[in-house]
Amino acid sequence: MIPFHTTGCVLLAALALVCAMATADAQQPVRIRGQVEKIDAETMQVKARDGATYTAKIADDARVAALVKASLADIKEDTFLGIGGLPQPDGSVKAYSIHIFLPAQRGKIADRTGPWDGMPGGSMTNAYVQSIVAAKDGNTLSVKYKDGEKKILVTPETSIVAVAAGDKSELKPGTPIFILGGEKQTDGTILVKALYFGRGVTPPM
Repeated sequence: MIPFHTTGCVLLAALALVCAMATADAQQPVRIRGQVEKIDAETMQVKARDGATYTAKIADDARVAALVKASLADIKEDTFLGIGGLPQPDGSVKAYSIHIFLPAQRGKIADRTGPWDGMPGGSMTNAYVQSIVAAKDGNTLSVKYKDGEKKILVTPETSIVAVAAGDKSELKPGTPIFILGGEKQTDGTILVKALYFGRGVTPPM
């Protein structure tokens, strides 16, 4: 027979593990790509591109910005970019999306590269443009971030947008959005801390 005090310790440990798992799940960062279905003063219903529906509340201190159409001509040396891409065997990245950050975002958003869930096997590189070279099959950007450099292939299919000042009052039913900083709450809702919405474009990240 297992002593009572041992059983009690096991139960307490199990309960602590369950609570820790629940807390971790509630704090897991959430990214949602989709559009606003319904919105009122307190919450909004969001339909994700995979068909799922979420109830979200925008935090009072949430970072909300717009995305507008841009082109390669808007990219210059030292422009700070966010590049969604597919890593290539030679170490370069084929960009499927580029967003041009606002000058005010320099130094506040980390310049780095890492895995990204915009596409299977994708990456996101936040970096500064060093040079632009035109080629027949697309333009190549040399970019630099804190811990390294990358060659970025920009093709005619690459979606290019620019970040612009925006406000949550612009969110309406049908507005395409990308929640990149969300926190799942214990009641299943999403607390939005950072959001991009498309102004005439769909967020491509």
